[in-house]
Amino acid sequence: MEPIWFKSYPPSVPRDVDVDIYRSIIDIFDQSVVRYADRPAFEQMGASLSFLEVERQSRAFAAFLRNGMGLQKGERVALMMPNILQYPIALFGALRAGCVVVNCSALYTSYELNIQLADSGAKAIVVLENFASVVEKALAGAEIKHVVIARLGDMLPFPKGMFVNFFVKYLKRLVPSWRIPGAMFFLDALEQGKALPWQAEAIGPEDIAFLQYTGGTTGTPKGAVLTHRNIVANLVQYHAFIGAKLQDGKDVVITAIPFFHILALTVSCFLAFKIGAKNVLIANPRDIPALVKEFSRHRVTCVPGVNRLFSVLVNDPAFARLNFSALSIAASGGSPLQNDVAARWKAITGKTLMEGYGLTETSPVVTGSPVDLENYNGSCGLPLPSTDISIRGDDGAELPVGQPGELCVKGPQVMKGYWKRPDETAKVMTTDGFLRTGDIATIDDKGFVRIVDRKKDMINVSGLKVYPNEVEEVVSMHPGVQDVGAVGVPDDKSGEAVKIVVVKRDPSLTAADLETHCRKYLAPYKIPRVVEFRDELPKTALGKILRRALRES
Repeated sequence: MEPIWFKSYPPSVPRDVDVDIYRSIIDIFDQSVVRYADRPAFEQMGASLSFLEVERQSRAFAAFLRNGMGLQKGERVALMMPNILQYPIALFGALRAGCVVVNCSALYTSYELNIQLADSGAKAIVVLENFASVVEKALAGAEIKHVVIARLGDMLPFPKGMFVNFFVKYLKRLVPSWRIPGAMFFLDALEQGKALPWQAEAIGPEDIAFLQYTGGTTGTPKGAVLTHRNIVANLVQYHAFIGAKLQDGKDVVITAIPFFHILALTVSCFLAFKIGAKNVLIANPRDIPALVKEFSRHRVTCVPGVNRLFSVLVNDPAFARLNFSALSIAASGGSPLQNDVAARWKAITGKTLMEGYGLTETSPVVTGSPVDLENYNGSCGLPLPSTDISIRGDDGAELPVGQPGELCVKGPQVMKGYWKRPDETAKVMTTDGFLRTGDIATIDDKGFVRIVDRKKDMINVSGLKVYPNEVEEVVSMHPGVQDVGAVGVPDDKSGEAVKIVVVKRDPSLTAADLETHCRKYLAPYKIPRVVEFRDELPKTALGKILRRALRES
Protein backbone atom coordinates (compact mmCIF):
# COMPACT_ATOMS: atom_id res chain seq x y z
CA MET A 1 0.00 0.00 0.00
CA GLU A 2 1.00 3.65 -0.25
CA PRO A 3 3.55 4.25 2.56
CA ILE A 4 1.52 6.92 4.34
CA TRP A 5 3.49 6.27 7.54
CA PHE A 6 6.55 8.12 6.25
CA LYS A 7 4.91 11.48 7.03
CA SER A 8 4.84 10.48 10.72
CA TYR A 9 8.51 9.50 10.88
CA PRO A 10 10.72 11.64 13.12
CA PRO A 11 13.30 13.65 11.09
CA SER A 12 16.08 11.29 12.24
CA VAL A 13 14.47 8.16 10.72
CA PRO A 14 15.24 7.23 7.09
CA ARG A 15 12.64 5.65 4.83
CA ASP A 16 15.02 2.91 3.78
CA VAL A 17 18.19 1.42 5.23
CA ASP A 18 21.07 -0.58 3.82
CA VAL A 19 20.38 -4.01 5.28
CA ASP A 20 23.40 -5.49 3.48
CA ILE A 21 25.92 -3.33 5.31
CA TYR A 22 26.93 -6.44 7.31
CA ARG A 23 27.31 -9.93 5.87
CA SER A 24 26.30 -11.69 9.07
CA ILE A 25 25.58 -11.37 12.77
CA ILE A 26 29.23 -12.24 13.34
CA ASP A 27 30.34 -9.16 11.37
CA ILE A 28 28.40 -7.03 13.87
CA PHE A 29 29.85 -9.08 16.74
CA ASP A 30 33.43 -8.61 15.56
CA GLN A 31 33.06 -4.85 15.11
CA SER A 32 31.52 -4.39 18.57
CA VAL A 33 34.27 -6.44 20.21
CA VAL A 34 36.93 -4.17 18.70
CA ARG A 35 35.04 -0.97 19.43
CA TYR A 36 33.91 -1.71 22.99
CA ALA A 37 36.54 -4.28 24.03
CA ASP A 38 36.93 -3.52 27.75
CA ARG A 39 33.39 -2.31 28.43
CA PRO A 40 30.95 -4.63 30.24
CA ALA A 41 28.71 -6.48 27.79
CA PHE A 42 26.66 -8.78 30.03
CA GLU A 43 26.10 -8.82 33.78
CA GLN A 44 24.36 -11.40 35.96
CA MET A 45 24.14 -11.52 39.75
CA GLY A 46 26.88 -8.90 40.03
CA ALA A 47 29.36 -10.72 37.74
CA SER A 48 30.09 -9.30 34.32
CA LEU A 49 31.75 -10.19 31.03
CA SER A 50 33.42 -7.54 28.91
CA PHE A 51 33.00 -7.54 25.15
CA LEU A 52 36.51 -8.98 24.83
CA GLU A 53 35.75 -11.70 27.38
CA VAL A 54 32.62 -12.67 25.46
CA GLU A 55 34.80 -12.95 22.35
CA ARG A 56 37.35 -15.18 24.08
CA GLN A 57 34.83 -17.41 25.78
CA SER A 58 32.62 -17.78 22.70
CA ARG A 59 35.67 -18.52 20.56
CA ALA A 60 36.57 -21.35 22.97
CA PHE A 61 33.03 -22.70 22.78
CA ALA A 62 33.04 -22.44 18.98
CA ALA A 63 36.32 -24.37 18.84
CA PHE A 64 34.83 -27.01 21.14
CA LEU A 65 31.77 -27.40 18.88
CA ARG A 66 33.81 -27.68 15.69
CA ASN A 67 36.93 -29.51 16.82
CA GLY A 68 35.80 -31.13 20.05
CA MET A 69 32.36 -32.35 19.06
CA GLY A 70 33.04 -32.41 15.33
CA LEU A 71 29.93 -30.41 14.38
CA GLN A 72 29.87 -29.07 10.85
CA LYS A 73 28.59 -25.80 9.44
CA GLY A 74 24.79 -25.81 9.27
CA GLU A 75 24.28 -28.43 11.99
CA ARG A 76 21.86 -27.45 14.73
CA VAL A 77 22.71 -26.65 18.35
CA ALA A 78 19.86 -26.31 20.86
CA LEU A 79 20.03 -23.88 23.79
CA MET A 80 17.78 -24.31 26.83
CA MET A 81 18.71 -21.72 29.43
CA PRO A 82 17.26 -18.65 31.12
CA ASN A 83 19.11 -15.34 30.98
CA ILE A 84 22.48 -16.33 32.41
CA LEU A 85 26.01 -15.50 31.25
CA GLN A 86 26.44 -18.90 29.65
CA TYR A 87 23.71 -18.10 27.15
CA PRO A 88 25.52 -15.38 25.13
CA ILE A 89 28.73 -17.43 25.25
CA ALA A 90 26.98 -20.49 23.81
CA LEU A 91 24.91 -18.37 21.42
CA PHE A 92 27.80 -16.49 19.84
CA GLY A 93 29.98 -19.59 19.99
CA ALA A 94 27.46 -21.62 18.00
CA LEU A 95 26.97 -18.87 15.45
CA ARG A 96 30.72 -18.34 15.05
CA ALA A 97 31.09 -22.07 14.42
CA GLY A 98 28.60 -21.73 11.57
CA CYS A 99 25.98 -23.74 13.43
CA VAL A 100 22.25 -23.05 13.47
CA VAL A 101 20.84 -22.15 16.88
CA VAL A 102 17.59 -23.76 18.03
CA ASN A 103 16.22 -21.87 21.02
CA CYS A 104 14.20 -23.96 23.46
CA SER A 105 11.98 -22.51 26.15
CA ALA A 106 13.13 -23.25 29.68
CA LEU A 107 9.45 -23.90 30.45
CA TYR A 108 9.11 -26.79 28.01
CA THR A 109 7.93 -30.18 29.13
CA SER A 110 9.89 -33.19 27.91
CA TYR A 111 7.12 -33.86 25.37
CA GLU A 112 7.34 -30.34 23.90
CA LEU A 113 11.12 -30.41 23.89
CA ASN A 114 11.21 -33.80 22.17
CA ILE A 115 9.05 -32.51 19.32
CA GLN A 116 11.36 -29.55 18.75
CA LEU A 117 14.60 -31.53 19.00
CA ALA A 118 13.34 -34.24 16.66
CA ASP A 119 11.97 -31.77 14.11
CA SER A 120 15.11 -29.60 14.07
CA GLY A 121 17.52 -32.53 13.96
CA ALA A 122 19.69 -30.82 16.59
CA LYS A 123 22.94 -32.67 17.28
CA ALA A 124 23.83 -30.92 20.56
CA ILE A 125 22.06 -29.14 23.39
CA VAL A 126 23.31 -26.78 26.10
CA VAL A 127 20.98 -26.82 29.10
CA LEU A 128 20.90 -25.36 32.60
CA GLU A 129 21.20 -28.23 35.08
CA ASN A 130 17.82 -27.32 36.58
CA PHE A 131 16.24 -28.65 33.36
CA ALA A 132 18.58 -31.57 32.67
CA SER A 133 15.94 -34.07 33.82
CA VAL A 134 13.59 -32.67 31.15
CA VAL A 135 16.26 -33.17 28.49
CA GLU A 136 16.93 -36.71 29.71
CA LYS A 137 13.29 -37.64 29.08
CA ALA A 138 13.22 -35.83 25.71
CA LEU A 139 16.12 -37.60 24.02
CA ALA A 140 14.21 -40.64 22.70
CA GLY A 141 13.84 -40.33 18.95
CA ALA A 142 15.94 -37.16 18.77
CA GLU A 143 19.34 -36.90 17.06
CA ILE A 144 21.13 -35.34 20.05
CA LYS A 145 24.67 -36.70 20.35
CA HIS A 146 26.12 -34.20 22.81
CA VAL A 147 24.67 -32.70 26.01
CA VAL A 148 26.42 -29.83 27.80
CA ILE A 149 25.25 -28.99 31.33
CA ALA A 150 25.52 -25.43 32.63
CA ARG A 151 25.14 -24.60 36.32
CA LEU A 152 23.74 -21.30 37.55
CA GLY A 153 26.91 -20.15 39.30
CA ASP A 154 29.42 -21.31 36.68
CA MET A 155 30.44 -17.84 35.49
CA LEU A 156 30.39 -16.20 38.93
CA PRO A 157 33.67 -15.59 40.78
CA PHE A 158 34.93 -18.01 43.43
CA PRO A 159 33.58 -18.70 46.04
CA LYS A 160 30.24 -17.09 45.09
CA GLY A 161 29.74 -19.39 42.11
CA MET A 162 30.41 -22.50 44.17
CA PHE A 163 28.01 -21.35 46.88
CA VAL A 164 25.26 -20.54 44.35
CA ASN A 165 25.55 -24.00 42.77
CA PHE A 166 25.43 -25.68 46.18
CA PHE A 167 22.51 -23.53 47.33
CA VAL A 168 20.46 -24.15 44.19
CA LYS A 169 21.04 -27.91 44.10
CA TYR A 170 21.14 -28.98 47.74
CA LEU A 171 19.38 -26.31 49.81
CA LYS A 172 16.66 -25.07 47.44
CA ARG A 173 16.49 -28.48 45.69
CA LEU A 174 15.85 -26.85 42.31
CA VAL A 175 17.83 -29.48 40.40
CA PRO A 176 15.88 -32.74 39.93
CA SER A 177 18.07 -35.81 39.62
CA TRP A 178 19.19 -36.69 36.11
CA ARG A 179 21.39 -39.20 34.35
CA ILE A 180 22.60 -38.55 30.80
CA PRO A 181 25.53 -40.78 29.79
CA GLY A 182 28.32 -38.79 28.16
CA ALA A 183 27.03 -35.39 29.30
CA MET A 184 29.72 -32.89 30.21
CA PHE A 185 29.74 -29.63 32.11
CA PHE A 186 29.89 -26.21 30.46
CA LEU A 187 33.11 -25.10 32.15
CA ASP A 188 34.84 -28.30 31.02
CA ALA A 189 33.71 -27.62 27.47
CA LEU A 190 35.23 -24.13 27.63
CA GLU A 191 38.50 -25.46 29.01
CA GLN A 192 38.74 -28.02 26.21
CA GLY A 193 37.87 -25.38 23.63
CA LYS A 194 40.64 -23.05 24.79
CA ALA A 195 43.20 -25.73 24.00
CA LEU A 196 41.81 -26.47 20.53
CA PRO A 197 42.75 -24.70 17.28
CA TRP A 198 40.28 -22.20 15.88
CA GLN A 199 39.82 -20.77 12.41
CA ALA A 200 36.94 -18.38 11.76
CA GLU A 201 34.12 -19.86 9.69
CA ALA A 202 33.04 -18.06 6.52
CA ILE A 203 29.42 -17.06 7.12
CA GLY A 204 27.27 -15.35 4.51
CA PRO A 205 23.94 -13.49 4.59
CA GLU A 206 21.90 -16.44 3.34
CA ASP A 207 23.32 -18.90 5.85
CA ILE A 208 20.73 -19.96 8.43
CA ALA A 209 21.25 -18.45 11.88
CA PHE A 210 18.17 -19.75 13.74
CA LEU A 211 15.38 -22.25 13.64
CA GLN A 212 13.05 -20.26 15.87
CA TYR A 213 10.01 -22.32 16.75
CA THR A 214 6.54 -20.82 16.71
CA GLY A 215 2.92 -21.82 16.41
CA GLY A 216 2.75 -19.39 13.49
CA THR A 217 -0.70 -18.64 12.14
CA THR A 218 -1.96 -22.23 12.32
CA GLY A 219 -1.00 -23.27 15.85
CA THR A 220 1.24 -26.18 14.79
CA PRO A 221 4.85 -25.81 16.10
CA LYS A 222 7.16 -25.01 13.18
CA GLY A 223 10.71 -23.78 12.88
CA ALA A 224 10.91 -20.35 11.27
CA VAL A 225 14.10 -20.30 9.18
CA LEU A 226 15.83 -17.02 9.99
CA THR A 227 18.97 -16.26 8.04
CA HIS A 228 21.83 -14.02 9.12
CA ARG A 229 20.46 -11.44 6.67
CA ASN A 230 17.01 -11.58 8.28
CA ILE A 231 18.40 -10.83 11.74
CA VAL A 232 20.91 -8.25 10.52
CA ALA A 233 18.18 -6.49 8.55
CA ASN A 234 15.92 -6.19 11.59
CA LEU A 235 18.80 -4.96 13.72
CA VAL A 236 19.66 -2.26 11.20
CA GLN A 237 15.98 -1.34 10.73
CA TYR A 238 15.19 -1.03 14.43
CA HIS A 239 18.47 0.71 15.21
CA ALA A 240 17.68 3.35 12.58
CA PHE A 241 14.16 3.72 13.98
CA ILE A 242 15.09 4.31 17.64
CA GLY A 243 18.71 5.41 17.23
CA ALA A 244 18.03 9.00 18.25
CA LYS A 245 17.40 7.78 21.81
CA LEU A 246 20.49 5.57 22.07
CA GLN A 247 23.90 6.53 23.49
CA ASP A 248 26.96 4.97 21.91
CA GLY A 249 28.51 2.64 24.47
CA LYS A 250 26.68 4.20 27.40
CA ASP A 251 23.31 2.47 27.47
CA VAL A 252 22.31 0.06 30.23
CA VAL A 253 19.65 -2.47 29.27
CA ILE A 254 17.63 -4.53 31.73
CA THR A 255 16.69 -7.86 30.10
CA ALA A 256 13.94 -9.63 32.00
CA ILE A 257 12.33 -11.30 28.99
CA PRO A 258 14.07 -14.59 28.14
CA PHE A 259 16.66 -14.69 25.38
CA PHE A 260 15.08 -17.84 23.98
CA HIS A 261 12.25 -15.62 22.72
CA ILE A 262 12.87 -13.78 19.45
CA LEU A 263 11.96 -10.38 20.92
CA ALA A 264 14.69 -10.54 23.55
CA LEU A 265 17.10 -12.24 21.18
CA THR A 266 17.05 -9.50 18.54
CA VAL A 267 16.26 -6.37 20.55
CA SER A 268 17.82 -7.13 23.94
CA CYS A 269 20.76 -9.32 22.98
CA PHE A 270 21.94 -8.44 19.48
CA LEU A 271 20.97 -4.75 19.35
CA ALA A 272 22.40 -4.11 22.80
CA PHE A 273 25.65 -5.79 21.72
CA LYS A 274 25.70 -3.75 18.52
CA ILE A 275 25.48 -0.41 20.36
CA GLY A 276 27.95 -1.32 23.13
CA ALA A 277 25.35 -1.42 25.89
CA LYS A 278 25.75 -3.16 29.22
CA ASN A 279 23.10 -5.87 29.33
CA VAL A 280 21.88 -6.76 32.82
CA LEU A 281 20.47 -10.30 32.67
CA ILE A 282 17.52 -11.31 34.83
CA ALA A 283 17.37 -15.08 35.19
CA ASN A 284 14.14 -15.12 37.20
CA PRO A 285 11.81 -12.22 36.27
CA ARG A 286 9.14 -13.61 38.62
CA ASP A 287 11.27 -12.51 41.58
CA ILE A 288 10.00 -8.93 41.50
CA PRO A 289 11.90 -7.66 44.59
CA ALA A 290 15.17 -8.88 43.06
CA LEU A 291 14.25 -7.36 39.70
CA VAL A 292 13.47 -3.97 41.28
CA LYS A 293 16.77 -4.18 43.17
CA GLU A 294 18.61 -4.56 39.85
CA PHE A 295 16.85 -1.43 38.59
CA SER A 296 18.08 0.43 41.68
CA ARG A 297 21.68 -0.75 41.19
CA HIS A 298 22.06 0.53 37.63
CA ARG A 299 21.57 3.71 35.67
CA VAL A 300 19.05 1.99 33.42
CA THR A 301 18.41 3.64 30.05
CA CYS A 302 16.51 0.95 28.11
CA VAL A 303 13.82 -1.50 29.19
CA PRO A 304 12.38 -3.89 26.59
CA GLY A 305 9.52 -5.95 27.95
CA VAL A 306 5.99 -7.21 27.63
CA ASN A 307 2.70 -5.91 29.00
CA ARG A 308 2.78 -8.37 31.89
CA LEU A 309 6.23 -7.21 33.02
CA PHE A 310 5.29 -3.53 32.91
CA SER A 311 1.99 -4.26 34.67
CA VAL A 312 3.77 -5.97 37.55
CA LEU A 313 6.31 -3.16 37.85
CA VAL A 314 3.78 -0.31 37.97
CA ASN A 315 1.94 -2.14 40.75
CA ASP A 316 5.08 -2.44 42.87
CA PRO A 317 5.52 0.39 45.43
CA ALA A 318 9.30 -0.06 45.56
CA PHE A 319 9.56 0.39 41.79
CA ALA A 320 7.64 3.67 41.96
CA ARG A 321 10.27 5.09 44.32
CA LEU A 322 13.18 4.61 41.87
CA ASN A 323 14.98 7.35 39.97
CA PHE A 324 14.08 7.25 36.26
CA SER A 325 16.05 10.28 35.08
CA ALA A 326 18.35 8.14 32.87
CA LEU A 327 15.54 6.14 31.26
CA SER A 328 15.21 6.90 27.56
CA ILE A 329 13.42 3.89 26.02
CA ALA A 330 10.79 1.56 27.43
CA ALA A 331 9.29 -0.60 24.71
CA SER A 332 6.59 -3.24 24.97
CA GLY A 333 6.02 -6.09 22.53
CA GLY A 334 5.07 -9.75 22.37
CA SER A 335 1.50 -9.18 23.56
CA PRO A 336 -0.95 -6.23 23.45
CA LEU A 337 -0.10 -3.28 25.69
CA GLN A 338 -3.01 -2.19 27.87
CA ASN A 339 -3.87 1.51 28.04
CA ASP A 340 -4.02 1.48 31.84
CA VAL A 341 -0.51 0.02 32.07
CA ALA A 342 0.86 2.62 29.64
CA ALA A 343 -0.81 5.45 31.55
CA ARG A 344 0.50 4.30 34.93
CA TRP A 345 4.01 3.83 33.51
CA LYS A 346 4.00 7.42 32.26
CA ALA A 347 2.70 8.68 35.62
CA ILE A 348 5.42 6.84 37.58
CA THR A 349 8.46 7.23 35.30
CA GLY A 350 7.56 10.36 33.36
CA LYS A 351 8.50 8.49 30.17
CA THR A 352 6.27 7.23 27.37
CA LEU A 353 5.87 3.48 27.15
CA MET A 354 6.31 2.60 23.48
CA GLU A 355 4.70 -0.37 21.79
CA GLY A 356 5.93 -2.47 18.91
CA TYR A 357 4.54 -5.34 16.89
CA GLY A 358 6.24 -8.31 15.32
CA LEU A 359 6.33 -12.04 14.84
CA THR A 360 8.90 -14.78 15.03
CA GLU A 361 8.58 -14.98 11.24
CA THR A 362 9.70 -11.33 10.90
CA SER A 363 12.83 -11.53 13.08
CA PRO A 364 10.67 -10.02 14.83
CA VAL A 365 9.95 -6.26 14.60
CA VAL A 366 7.50 -4.93 12.01
CA THR A 367 6.23 -1.72 13.62
CA GLY A 368 7.20 0.50 16.53
CA SER A 369 6.20 3.70 18.27
CA PRO A 370 8.24 6.67 17.01
CA VAL A 371 10.67 8.01 19.61
CA ASP A 372 9.06 11.46 19.55
CA LEU A 373 5.64 10.12 20.61
CA GLU A 374 4.66 12.13 23.70
CA ASN A 375 1.93 9.79 24.95
CA TYR A 376 0.91 6.22 24.17
CA ASN A 377 -1.77 6.44 21.48
CA GLY A 378 -3.16 2.91 21.58
CA SER A 379 -1.32 1.84 18.44
CA CYS A 380 1.66 -0.43 17.93
CA GLY A 381 3.34 2.30 15.92
CA LEU A 382 4.58 2.77 12.37
CA PRO A 383 6.18 0.27 9.98
CA LEU A 384 9.97 0.22 10.23
CA PRO A 385 12.20 1.52 7.43
CA SER A 386 12.41 -0.81 4.41
CA THR A 387 9.16 -2.50 5.50
CA ASP A 388 5.95 -2.68 3.46
CA ILE A 389 2.58 -3.60 4.91
CA SER A 390 -0.83 -4.29 3.39
CA ILE A 391 -4.24 -4.67 5.06
CA ARG A 392 -6.19 -7.28 3.11
CA GLY A 393 -9.64 -8.84 3.13
CA ASP A 394 -10.51 -12.53 2.95
CA ASP A 395 -10.39 -12.32 -0.84
CA GLY A 396 -6.82 -11.00 -0.77
CA ALA A 397 -7.78 -7.53 -1.97
CA GLU A 398 -6.25 -4.54 -0.21
CA LEU A 399 -8.66 -2.66 2.06
CA PRO A 400 -8.95 1.10 2.47
CA VAL A 401 -7.47 3.08 5.36
CA GLY A 402 -9.36 2.52 8.61
CA GLN A 403 -10.95 -0.80 7.65
CA PRO A 404 -9.87 -3.93 9.57
CA GLY A 405 -8.31 -6.79 7.68
CA GLU A 406 -5.41 -9.23 7.83
CA LEU A 407 -2.05 -7.54 8.23
CA CYS A 408 0.45 -8.67 5.58
CA VAL A 409 4.16 -7.82 5.74
CA LYS A 410 6.98 -7.64 3.22
CA GLY A 411 10.60 -6.81 3.94
CA PRO A 412 14.14 -8.17 4.37
CA GLN A 413 13.34 -9.32 7.91
CA VAL A 414 10.71 -11.82 6.73
CA MET A 415 11.79 -15.43 7.24
CA LYS A 416 13.02 -17.69 4.46
CA GLY A 417 10.20 -20.14 5.28
CA TYR A 418 9.30 -22.91 7.70
CA TRP A 419 11.86 -25.66 8.27
CA LYS A 420 11.05 -28.60 6.00
CA ARG A 421 7.43 -27.37 5.68
CA PRO A 422 6.95 -26.02 2.15
CA ASP A 423 3.20 -26.61 2.46
CA GLU A 424 2.98 -24.49 5.60
CA THR A 425 5.21 -21.83 4.04
CA ALA A 426 2.90 -21.64 1.00
CA LYS A 427 -0.08 -21.05 3.29
CA VAL A 428 1.36 -17.87 4.77
CA MET A 429 3.07 -16.33 1.72
CA THR A 430 1.13 -14.43 -0.93
CA THR A 431 1.94 -14.57 -4.63
CA ASP A 432 3.36 -11.04 -4.43
CA GLY A 433 5.75 -11.89 -1.58
CA PHE A 434 3.86 -10.76 1.53
CA LEU A 435 3.67 -12.75 4.74
CA ARG A 436 0.14 -13.28 6.04
CA THR A 437 0.45 -12.60 9.77
CA GLY A 438 -2.92 -13.99 10.86
CA ASP A 439 -3.51 -10.75 12.79
CA ILE A 440 -6.43 -8.41 12.14
CA ALA A 441 -5.29 -4.80 12.02
CA THR A 442 -6.22 -1.30 10.92
CA ILE A 443 -4.06 1.59 9.75
CA ASP A 444 -5.07 5.23 10.14
CA ASP A 445 -4.37 8.17 7.84
CA LYS A 446 -1.14 8.96 9.72
CA GLY A 447 0.21 5.44 9.22
CA PHE A 448 -0.27 4.15 12.77
CA VAL A 449 -1.13 0.46 12.92
CA ARG A 450 -3.50 -1.02 15.48
CA ILE A 451 -3.78 -4.74 16.03
CA VAL A 452 -7.42 -5.64 16.55
CA ASP A 453 -6.92 -9.33 17.28
CA ARG A 454 -5.75 -12.67 16.01
CA LYS A 455 -7.77 -13.79 13.02
CA LYS A 456 -8.23 -17.26 14.49
CA ASP A 457 -9.30 -15.86 17.89
CA MET A 458 -12.12 -13.74 16.48
CA ILE A 459 -15.53 -14.58 17.98
CA ASN A 460 -18.53 -14.81 15.65
CA VAL A 461 -21.76 -13.83 17.42
CA SER A 462 -24.70 -14.21 15.03
CA GLY A 463 -22.46 -13.19 12.15
CA LEU A 464 -21.06 -10.18 14.02
CA LYS A 465 -17.33 -10.00 14.74
CA VAL A 466 -16.12 -9.69 18.32
CA TYR A 467 -12.42 -9.23 19.00
CA PRO A 468 -11.24 -10.69 22.34
CA ASN A 469 -8.68 -7.91 22.81
CA GLU A 470 -11.45 -5.31 22.86
CA VAL A 471 -13.42 -7.23 25.48
CA GLU A 472 -10.31 -7.83 27.59
CA GLU A 473 -9.40 -4.14 27.46
CA VAL A 474 -12.83 -3.12 28.74
CA VAL A 475 -12.98 -5.77 31.48
CA SER A 476 -9.46 -4.88 32.67
CA MET A 477 -10.65 -1.31 33.26
CA HIS A 478 -12.72 -2.56 36.23
CA PRO A 479 -10.74 -1.89 39.44
CA GLY A 480 -11.68 -5.31 40.81
CA VAL A 481 -10.00 -7.18 37.94
CA GLN A 482 -6.39 -8.27 38.05
CA ASP A 483 -6.30 -10.28 34.82
CA VAL A 484 -8.73 -11.42 32.13
CA GLY A 485 -8.91 -13.58 29.03
CA ALA A 486 -11.80 -13.63 26.53
CA VAL A 487 -12.75 -16.50 24.22
CA GLY A 488 -15.70 -17.69 22.18
CA VAL A 489 -17.80 -20.61 23.38
CA PRO A 490 -20.58 -22.50 21.55
CA ASP A 491 -24.07 -21.03 21.90
CA ASP A 492 -27.31 -22.58 20.61
CA LYS A 493 -28.84 -19.25 19.61
CA SER A 494 -25.94 -17.15 18.35
CA GLY A 495 -23.46 -19.80 17.25
CA GLU A 496 -20.85 -18.39 19.61
CA ALA A 497 -20.97 -16.26 22.74
CA VAL A 498 -18.33 -14.32 24.61
CA LYS A 499 -16.82 -15.93 27.70
CA ILE A 500 -14.37 -14.22 30.04
CA VAL A 501 -12.07 -15.90 32.53
CA VAL A 502 -11.15 -13.46 35.29
CA VAL A 503 -8.56 -13.30 38.05
CA LYS A 504 -9.91 -11.10 40.84
CA ARG A 505 -8.10 -8.20 42.45
CA ASP A 506 -11.14 -7.57 44.67
CA PRO A 507 -12.40 -10.80 46.31
CA SER A 508 -15.97 -9.43 46.41
CA LEU A 509 -16.17 -9.02 42.62
CA THR A 510 -19.15 -10.80 41.02
CA ALA A 511 -20.23 -11.73 37.51
CA ALA A 512 -23.10 -9.25 37.82
CA ASP A 513 -20.61 -6.46 38.59
CA LEU A 514 -18.71 -7.23 35.41
CA GLU A 515 -21.85 -7.41 33.26
CA THR A 516 -22.95 -3.99 34.53
CA HIS A 517 -19.48 -2.60 33.83
CA CYS A 518 -19.33 -4.04 30.29
CA ARG A 519 -22.75 -2.63 29.35
CA LYS A 520 -21.31 0.86 29.74
CA TYR A 521 -18.69 0.28 27.05
CA LEU A 522 -19.68 -2.61 24.78
CA ALA A 523 -22.46 -3.29 22.28
CA PRO A 524 -24.97 -5.90 23.54
CA TYR A 525 -23.60 -8.72 21.35
CA LYS A 526 -20.11 -8.17 22.83
CA ILE A 527 -21.25 -8.50 26.45
CA PRO A 528 -19.77 -11.62 28.07
CA ARG A 529 -22.46 -14.26 28.56
CA VAL A 530 -20.26 -16.58 30.60
CA VAL A 531 -17.99 -15.46 33.45
CA GLU A 532 -15.53 -17.78 35.14
CA PHE A 533 -13.23 -16.87 38.01
CA ARG A 534 -9.80 -18.47 38.43
CA ASP A 535 -6.69 -17.98 40.53
CA GLU A 536 -4.53 -17.56 37.41
CA LEU A 537 -4.66 -17.71 33.62
CA PRO A 538 -2.62 -20.02 31.38
CA LYS A 539 0.10 -17.94 29.72
CA THR A 540 3.27 -18.19 27.67
CA ALA A 541 6.69 -17.32 29.06
CA LEU A 542 6.12 -13.76 27.84
CA GLY A 543 2.76 -13.42 29.53
CA LYS A 544 0.59 -13.89 26.44
CA ILE A 545 -2.75 -15.50 27.30
CA LEU A 546 -3.14 -19.02 25.92
CA ARG A 547 -6.65 -18.63 24.59
CA ARG A 548 -6.58 -22.11 23.12
CA ALA A 549 -6.12 -23.50 26.65
CA LEU A 550 -9.03 -21.39 27.87
CA ARG A 551 -11.25 -22.70 25.10
CA GLU A 552 -10.25 -26.31 25.65
CA SER A 553 -10.94 -26.10 29.38
